[in-house]
Amino acid sequence: MEIAILIVVIAAIFITRSVKVVPQQNAWIVERLGKYNGTLAPGLNFLVPFIDKVAYKHSLKEIPLDVPSQICITRDNTQLQVDGILYFQVTDPMRASYGSSNYIVAISQLAQTSLRSVIGKLELDKTFEERGIINAQVVQAIDEAALNWGVKVLRYEIKDLTPPKEILLAMQSQITAEREKRALIAASEGRRQEQINIATGEREAFIARSEGEKLAAINNAQGEATAITTVADATAQAIERVAAAIRQPGGELAVQLKVAEKAVEAYSRVAANASTTLIVPSNMTEVAALITSAMKMVQSTAKA
Repeated sequence: MEIAILIVVIAAIFITRSVKVVPQQNAWIVERLGKYNGTLAPGLNFLVPFIDKVAYKHSLKEIPLDVPSQICITRDNTQLQVDGILYFQVTDPMRASYGSSNYIVAISQLAQTSLRSVIGKLELDKTFEERGIINAQVVQAIDEAALNWGVKVLRYEIKDLTPPKEILLAMQSQITAEREKRALIAASEGRRQEQINIATGEREAFIARSEGEKLAAINNAQGEATAITTVADATAQAIERVAAAIRQPGGELAVQLKVAEKAVEAYSRVAANASTTLIVPSNMTEVAALITSAMKMVQSTAKA
């Protein structure tokens, strides 16, 4: 019975040491008598018990590595507290096992030194503006060295850039000044546009008023001309009618009578005014002569 149990235990040990199941996205390094023998792929694998052993186990997934925060000095001698994260992937399990004693520490240290070198070539303002360039240069520098370690560096991202408090206060003051400057420029542009709009409106209003006054003057002139023409036509028609009436039988006598009436009315109005001295002609034949002269004028007008 004891022998059977011993055989079962030995068989279990042999099976355990000879059968290996590798998970997906993993690679195991097998050494035979201390020497590299092969890489186990995902799935069921068989080893020679007590001769082969799994020396290293690697994950082939993308691995994020938090790079420790460090102080970097820029080209204009300004200190920056830089914190980043690195993403890498094991592409050659054999080199990852034997190329470096600890490729994770090696990548982290190389990322720090590369970052200091890249930031040392830039001024402070450029470090905030060109994060993409910094990330690309760090990845390029690490990737060249990591090829011997069987590792592919995928990308590097700067999580935070923290300058000293004095620099932060100066940058905040600069930003405030720039905003105030933009506000003043915007206000001045608004006032300028307002003045332009007012001047344009006044000019258009003046033009409209002048056009209205011009049209009004033209209309007034045309109205006055029409009135004068109408009065002249009416006067001409009246004169023509008077002349025609004089030519009729008894027309001259009627005119004489009308002139005599007007003369008597004139003497009456003069006599009615107490403050007026009335001088009556000594010879009334002079009045008749006056009427005769008026009739001659009327006759000559009628003949004309």
